[in-house]
Amino acid sequence: MTASAAFIYSDQLSRHVLRADHPMKPVRLRHTYELLEALHAFSPPASLLLAPRQAEERELLTFHTHEYVAAVRSLGQGIALPNAGRYGFGQPGDNPVYAGMYEAALLSTGASLTAADLLLEGKAPVVFSPSGGLHHAMPGAASGFCIFNDPVIAINSLLARGMKVAYVDIDAHHGDGVQHAFYDTGAVLTISLHESGRFLFPGTGFVEELGAGKGEGYSVNAPLAPYTGDETYLWVFHEVVPPLLEAFKPDALVTQLGIDTYFRDPITHLALTSRGYEQAVALLAQAARSRSIPWLALGGGGYDLSAVARCWTLAYGVMAGQTWPDEAPPAMQELLGKHTLRDTEEAPIPQGMVEATRAFAQETVAEVQRRIFPHHGTG
Repeated sequence: MTASAAFIYSDQLSRHVLRADHPMKPVRLRHTYELLEALHAFSPPASLLLAPRQAEERELLTFHTHEYVAAVRSLGQGIALPNAGRYGFGQPGDNPVYAGMYEAALLSTGASLTAADLLLEGKAPVVFSPSGGLHHAMPGAASGFCIFNDPVIAINSLLARGMKVAYVDIDAHHGDGVQHAFYDTGAVLTISLHESGRFLFPGTGFVEELGAGKGEGYSVNAPLAPYTGDETYLWVFHEVVPPLLEAFKPDALVTQLGIDTYFRDPITHLALTSRGYEQAVALLAQAARSRSIPWLALGGGGYDLSAVARCWTLAYGVMAGQTWPDEAPPAMQELLGKHTLRDTEEAPIPQGMVEATRAFAQETVAEVQRRIFPHHGTG
């Protein structure tokens, strides 16, 4: 019997610490798992809970260079390299070296590949690998808390089966590493909704970055202004994503579901609530189900630990076709700092910003429709 959804997790994914003061805290994965477990989310046979495998080096090399993989292995073993900065690593920066980082990166990448394997085997129509979604890593360098680019590597495994892949990224940060990987091919449509690079790392993701050669028109960016809230965000999503997916007709959907779009996230400036986020995930679910295509869902950013656990729990409920109660399980309420899974308050958007963010969004959508839609016969 095919499960309605599958979730990839083992406690080993959540044990490493990048640095004591680092905003990326893998323990958020354990909090998400514990919340879902408290909601009895993994009751078989409707839902599968599976442990990840490690990625193999040959899989890493479908995107990363031999030199870089060797450098990550050496650094993770405590071997000092005089040119570690060349590979994006530095102790005070975004990408510190820590003990066991090579193995940790192999496992999170392998988790996304485990998810892809399940989809290809037909064991579930949607699989969620929350440890994945590390979309900034480049072929020869770590970037933005990301060592290996598991979205690219997982997509490559689908491409090897002859599939056309649509990748939709709703993280607050532009999915620059994934865009880079597929910038000159029409086999992958990348769509990224994110806070504009004018205001946020990595400083890319403008509409005019639309692909090159055979890939022209297949890199789609929808930059948004700080304080963009639920209503405007979802309007942009409706205007951009469904028409392009309909025109592209993918064989598989891969999504990056970062929740650093949340209004209380400490390092970003968008203003989504859990309600807006859940609606965005529901739209992605609708896109996959209406086309009867497999859906590989990955995690991503998210630095408010309560929001990560609650919103990824809500996301998995959408995937599995389960509706969770608003009341959080009593045993989890202290950890979450809330009694409810969904937000009861509105995002505190400064006066006048709703109109300003809407105007910014309207300009973005108009530019996407002008520059991108003609490549797909959409208008």
